[in-house]
Amino acid sequence: MLDLSTTEKIKAVDEQVSRWVLDLARETKTLRAHHHLAVSCKKGDKRNLVTDLDRENQRVLIEKIQSLDAEARFVCEEAGEAKAKSMAGQVWFVDPIDGTLNFVLEDRDYAIMVALYEDGKPILGFICDVPEGRLFHGGKQTGVYLDDQKLAAVADLGLEDTVVLVSGRRLVTGEKPYAAFAERARAFRVLGSAGISFTRLLTGSASAYLSKLSPWDLAAGRALAEGLSYQVKNLDGSSPDMLLSNTVLIATNEIHREISKMAKD
Repeated sequence: MLDLSTTEKIKAVDEQVSRWVLDLARETKTLRAHHHLAVSCKKGDKRNLVTDLDRENQRVLIEKIQSLDAEARFVCEEAGEAKAKSMAGQVWFVDPIDGTLNFVLEDRDYAIMVALYEDGKPILGFICDVPEGRLFHGGKQTGVYLDDQKLAAVADLGLEDTVVLVSGRRLVTGEKPYAAFAERARAFRVLGSAGISFTRLLTGSASAYLSKLSPWDLAAGRALAEGLSYQVKNLDGSSPDMLLSNTVLIATNEIHREISKMAKD
């Protein structure tokens, strides 16, 4: 188990994992340009793709993390790794390519994501916008950074003053409260990648994100968003279960108040 007893020790882990993620991102971008992708669908869903690079990236990240802690436990997107049975102790989350459909069809708007939690609390998150070569990293204790630039806490804007991000699939199927959420906002966007959506929140170009997210979709973004004063909650106001999929609203305090009022009306 890693020693995370001081901010300096957490920063050392941040620096090491940041280097690994950036190296892997550069390699992924190069391979995307020159490598013939082996693509398949998960469970027959033509929108839920997996490639050989997803699997290879996951293998590399797990191997690197195990070099820090041979007893590391994981929650990963791709099959083949022992899943943590609880959030007690330290748990690593790995999403080797987030936005695989974008990666395969458009070669844009995809990310590599890693997170470290201890006793259910986010310690560090890493989101690399691979095409742009940008790394968001850190957490509450260390501060949140875009590359080497420390980011400021977000402004507490309401829905009518900001752009929001939503799940396109749930918006078009009419699942509540996606349409009302999008209609109340100044504007809404659908990006097809949780990681890229989180980068919009972290840079302040959007102030809320509503979607059903798997643990590996949420973990890194939650660590970073909470470090910038966003609230990360289920629609009923409870905290997400990091071992299950959750319909989560990541948003300012004001937007959470508005959504809570909408639910009661």
